[in-house]
Amino acid sequence: MAEDYPIRLIGADEFDMFRRVHGHAFNGGAPSAARLARSLRMFEPERSLAAFDDSLPAGESLVGTAGAYTFAMAVPGAVLPVAGVTAVSVLPSHRRRGVLRSLMRRQVTDLAARGGEAVAVLWASETPIYGRYGYGRATTNAYFRFERGDGALAATAAVDPALRLRLAEPHAVAGELAKVYDSVLPAQPGFFARSADWWERLLSDEPESRGGFGPLRCLLAEDAAGVRGYALYAARERWDEPANLPDSLIVVREVLGADPAAGAALWHNLLTRDLVSTVTAELRSAEDPLIYQLFDQRRARVQVCDGIWARIIDLPAALTGRAYSGPVDVVLQVTDELLPGNAGRWRLRAAADGLRAEAACRRTDEPADLALDVRELGAAYLGGTRLGTLAAAGLVTELRPGAVRRLSSAMSWDPAPWCPQIF
Repeated sequence: MAEDYPIRLIGADEFDMFRRVHGHAFNGGAPSAARLARSLRMFEPERSLAAFDDSLPAGESLVGTAGAYTFAMAVPGAVLPVAGVTAVSVLPSHRRRGVLRSLMRRQVTDLAARGGEAVAVLWASETPIYGRYGYGRATTNAYFRFERGDGALAATAAVDPALRLRLAEPHAVAGELAKVYDSVLPAQPGFFARSADWWERLLSDEPESRGGFGPLRCLLAEDAAGVRGYALYAARERWDEPANLPDSLIVVREVLGADPAAGAALWHNLLTRDLVSTVTAELRSAEDPLIYQLFDQRRARVQVCDGIWARIIDLPAALTGRAYSGPVDVVLQVTDELLPGNAGRWRLRAAADGLRAEAACRRTDEPADLALDVRELGAAYLGGTRLGTLAAAGLVTELRPGAVRRLSSAMSWDPAPWCPQIF
């Protein structure tokens, strides 16, 4: 049973054991020295929980893990402190024994006690896992696959004659990439502030990890004032024998434009390369502007899946920490199995202009307008999952006619939330 596995915070000297469990659980190989050093720098032992099996030898007794990064993440109308939950894993030998359940419950409780972070976010390795602990799917990611000739842009796609494209070594222009990213971040829910280590992780290009592809490359879109967008990608040379036809592949790691014309110029170049038969891109927004810049949207062969999941830790702080797209005055009946401090009846009010500073959320005895679990509130928090859709699925109960529609509209946000990097 789970009670047989004590849980505690670990020290920096236990990092190797922590990594061992993660490696076994995710079927990973031995990390390179550079990757291991970066992981150790980014490791936060004071936020890293472990479960132990005391019947095992001391060096092998760690059997389950759950960690968190200290983040600042954009939410609708603000950038807030957020817990980036990561490294949740259990040894294959200790599955189905309640280890994960105990770790997740302890972590949620610790986050609430720690304070300062009203929301936790994570990437789910499997979608059925985290709803049990109050997490809701908050963003949707897309995968694109273009074959030769599929990438033509529409005549309506934004064009700026002042833009020029330039190839550069990724690490040499990391500062310019960060300026573009940071200019987009405040208005893009789901973006988190990247430290130097996060940029190093994004730009990592160890030969043994390339999987047959060439080195990471960078394409810049710039004008006289500076860089307005970038693309990070890798290519694999291939020829269709015996006809000797070019059949190379491009895998896009990240494309970001500070404006529509910069994004269009980068994509046009990538999608019309000579000798290339296939271009793929993952971790894109399901509302990527590229879809609407294409001459034929179906050619993107879009596949969508869940992105990051969000969990409300401090309900009043979370709901007053973001902005709203319209006026709000609603009474919520919230259930939260793990954090009783979130449960109960809350009156949420926000000004008609959506200013975050004028939002208020307080306990009330007034009749509830709608009822929902904290999981659905987390799903809607970043503005991408509509409460109306959740109500249609039977997950939100309307108690006053029109309440769901009004709150769903107010919590929705443009642009749609998007997180382009797994943490």
